[in-house]
Amino acid sequence: MGVKEVLSMWRHTKMVVLVALSAGIYAAVLIPFKGLVLIPGITEIRPANTLPPVLGLLFGPAGAWGSAIGNLIGDFFGTLGIGSIFGFIGNFMQAYIPYRLWRNLGLLRADDLEPNLNSGRKIFAYTVVALLGSFACALTIGWGLDLLKMVPFAALASIIAVNNSIPSIVLGIPLLMILYPRVKKWNLLWTDIMEEDEISKPDAKARIAALITSLAILVGLFGGLMAAVAGGQSLFAAGFAGGKAGLASVGFIAGLSTIIFILASLL
Repeated sequence: MGVKEVLSMWRHTKMVVLVALSAGIYAAVLIPFKGLVLIPGITEIRPANTLPPVLGLLFGPAGAWGSAIGNLIGDFFGTLGIGSIFGFIGNFMQAYIPYRLWRNLGLLRADDLEPNLNSGRKIFAYTVVALLGSFACALTIGWGLDLLKMVPFAALASIIAVNNSIPSIVLGIPLLMILYPRVKKWNLLWTDIMEEDEISKPDAKARIAALITSLAILVGLFGGLMAAVAGGQSLFAAGFAGGKAGLASVGFIAGLSTIIFILASLL
């Protein structure tokens, strides 16, 4: 189970060190760009969004915890607030979803799950899981802040989806190609650190859970955007000029989908 990985990793000293390392690197790249604001008090230009899927694939649950904690540290430099709760969860999911789907979605052979991007098939798989991780983050934060009536879902979710996806793909692929051989050589891949019985198997149950996770992310984000636009919200920056946060239709679609994808991903 995914939840077993997320919790049992804290028993391994190396994994705890990797949480700290991931958090430190993520925060260090986030903080210098805090001045390049997209939405005051909410988000900014974030080249650091390259990191979560890469950290997730290399360090597994340690990369997910590190991304969440690193984002929270970054929030102390200008965007800390009640919405940081959803930022913590969203950034956790941006790293967690890629490594879970990489192993369980069925895009790769079960005997070749190393994140080395040494084939077109693996580059395609990375692109898919990185996008789904980016969308999961956008859905979670967009719904959460709309629920709190802080920011309209259409504007925030669309900005985060694009802001996450582009660096995750454009910069994430070469970064993973550079880092993988070194991490492997140093025996720091999460699958080399954790015990075999602590790592979920890519079986039929995991495949179904991965498919449900993926579908819920896509339905939640794009269904939520459609409902938001139909309710008077606009995409991107235009969404802050008109359309009010807290639409019931958005809350139902995006909220229910968020809950489903989080629960399914932990199976």
